[in-house]
Amino acid sequence: MSVLNQKTIKKTIKVDGVGLHNGKKVHMEIKPAQPNTGILFKRIDLKNNNLIIPGVFNVSSALYCTTISNNFGASVSTIEHLMGALYGMGIDNALIEIDNDEVPILDGSAKIYVEKIKKVGIEKSEVPIKIIKILNTISLKEGNKTISIEPNKISLDIDFEIKYENSFIGNQRNQIKVYEDDLSNIYNSRTFCLFEDIEKLKKMNLAKGGSLENAIVVKGDKILNQDKLRNKIEFVNHKILDCMGDLYLSGYKIIGKLTCSQGGHKLTNQLLRKVFSENSNFSIIEVKEKNIPHSFINKNILESIA
Repeated sequence: MSVLNQKTIKKTIKVDGVGLHNGKKVHMEIKPAQPNTGILFKRIDLKNNNLIIPGVFNVSSALYCTTISNNFGASVSTIEHLMGALYGMGIDNALIEIDNDEVPILDGSAKIYVEKIKKVGIEKSEVPIKIIKILNTISLKEGNKTISIEPNKISLDIDFEIKYENSFIGNQRNQIKVYEDDLSNIYNSRTFCLFEDIEKLKKMNLAKGGSLENAIVVKGDKILNQDKLRNKIEFVNHKILDCMGDLYLSGYKIIGKLTCSQGGHKLTNQLLRKVFSENSNFSIIEVKEKNIPHSFINKNILESIA
């Protein structure tokens, strides 16, 4: 069975927690799904019109988290850590049933999601995956924030940097190959904020469920959390996790190179909207071969279906 065939989880994963921003308790179940289902959210607290597709053009807000909505106003927010885990673990199909409008924050990373996926196991199908291959270089700039995506031969590379005036965070940069590298440090990296920003978030009706149990809080030259950083560049690694989750709203794995400086949810979504606004910017490819010798993909075994 090829790693290039579509995958789902073998058993239902149950998750209980609290929403980072709404502060409400939430129960969520990630269920196996048939090939070509994709990732689908279902608000089980709503009786009608409760299916929400995590698509690029269904993002209704990218302020401090990614929120998706359907045409009837049903929404789910803070989906990026779960989507990043599903992307990195190669889960193509899953039905996510949730009884509130925000995905549980858990420990602020994707660590628990990944552990639960590994525990239940992954079910491979006979249906080949589809991928999106970037054909043109697309760039955006917003003040000092920049982001671009360009063609790449066989992988998805993410080159991300952050620049903070805070001396503890400072400037951090990391580059990963999503389909080849060990992503443990990416999955394990937690969301974070500056202590002086907490009051502003509260006034915006955000971070009601935030605590030192689910976020790193930086005050001056130290963190207020009792436990230490999980890796030396946990701050930028968490931004890469967010980026992976937001990229998965494309619906398929991507072959390309993304470079970002000081960006976030909004800029990533704006970039993807620009990519998919012109068919000449990308092609959708189906992998036909059963086996590959080494890396995630080999350009010689692809056949375009678009």
